Amino acid sequence: MNLPIPDIDTKALVAELSEISGDRVITSESGREPYRKDESFHVAQSPHAVVQPESAEEIQQIVRWCAEHGIPVVPRGAGTSLEGNCLAVQGGVCIDTARMNSIIKIHQDDFHAVVGPGVTRRQLNDYLKGTGLFFPIDPGANATIGGMVATRASGTNAVLYGSMRENVVNIEVVMADGSLIRTARRAPKSAAGYDLTRLMIGSEGTLGVFTELTIKLYPIPESILSASCTFQTMEGAVNSVIDMHKYGIPVSRVELLDEHTVRAVNQYSKTDFEVAPTLFFEFHGSELGVKEQVELTSEIAMENGGNGFVWAETTEERNRMWRARHDVAYATKQLRPDGKIWATDVCVPVSSLAECINETRRDIDESGILAPIVGHVGDGNFHLLLLVDHENPEEVQAAEALHTRMVCRALELEGTCTGEHGIGYGKLGFLKAEHGDAVKPMQMIKQALDPHSIMNPGKIFS
Repeated sequence: MNLPIPDIDTKALVAELSEISGDRVITSESGREPYRKDESFHVAQSPHAVVQPESAEEIQQIVRWCAEHGIPVVPRGAGTSLEGNCLAVQGGVCIDTARMNSIIKIHQDDFHAVVGPGVTRRQLNDYLKGTGLFFPIDPGANATIGGMVATRASGTNAVLYGSMRENVVNIEVVMADGSLIRTARRAPKSAAGYDLTRLMIGSEGTLGVFTELTIKLYPIPESILSASCTFQTMEGAVNSVIDMHKYGIPVSRVELLDEHTVRAVNQYSKTDFEVAPTLFFEFHGSELGVKEQVELTSEIAMENGGNGFVWAETTEERNRMWRARHDVAYATKQLRPDGKIWATDVCVPVSSLAECINETRRDIDESGILAPIVGHVGDGNFHLLLLVDHENPEEVQAAEALHTRMVCRALELEGTCTGEHGIGYGKLGFLKAEHGDAVKPMQMIKQALDPHSIMNPGKIFS
């Protein structure tokens, strides 16, 4: 992506940042190089400087100075984004929140956690061991909570627990003028004023820099059961999920892996799943409730060509199964070591899921691109992991065409161009197609809150 690079007095910039954050400023070329990339297919230039603040006050000072001098500000968490969301496409200052990783308070009776933006999901759940609580949102990567809120992330548990949209109570955020606000209080509900919390969720760093987040926790279920089930066809697996919705089965996780993904998982994670279209299930609840869910789901699967459940009998086996699912991207890479993964996602109404996946599968077969399908199909969300030689223009063009067809098909089916990765700059071209005239008021909000367009420029809007 080519955007104009502002004329920045780097010497003055570094001097000011050093005055604010001391030796936590990275200016060397080698130190800035990792910040050119995230885990996406996209690459940008390095930021002019990287700063690792330890407080909201530091971020306020940094943002104020950048606003006065028209310097881009790019917030960054773990760098696990998949659409170039945290890349410095116009250079500027990257605010790396890695040091703001304190778990500030657990309100156990309210099921709330107050955390810094640099806390990762695994770090939080490790901290919660022994409390009887857990944080369920689990994207494949060990993302930071700040990054998950910024991209409106979800994961394998979203079908039961929702996405970050449903699991953020309030946000402390430094706005583009350097002011610090809280978007809400901790009351279970409020009818007071505009819902700024929801405005910030999914804003991808374009409206402010998160400095503290209050999120929801949940009791660990009394009973947890996990299983896998292979199917004769992808259609049978997807239709099972649709039927589960019709019967109102409150499954916690239901993940689809096509045969290419299963083969990759077996090779990488040393598992022995049958190489066929597969659903991974998990059920949460009381012992009686889970038993009823399992019985009904098993019947549905068999009616759709399922080959019977294979149970994860122990906690260790269950963890191993879900670890294999979370490592799918790394596993897929082994199918073509010389290729680069282009991960993308769409989400459609569950009733349209079978059509969307089946037609996408046909497109993949015709394209000649190796592109395993995996997804959180319980809520209509699935991913393609395209393996591409990014130095081969013809192959990149074929992958782009495949990607465009998948997204356009999802939009035709009243779906979205991204269920959980965000727009970043990788999907800039699809926002207008999805939202039409609604993009204009979005741009008006951006202009009102960030009049100098310093906050993560080149993201969401083209």
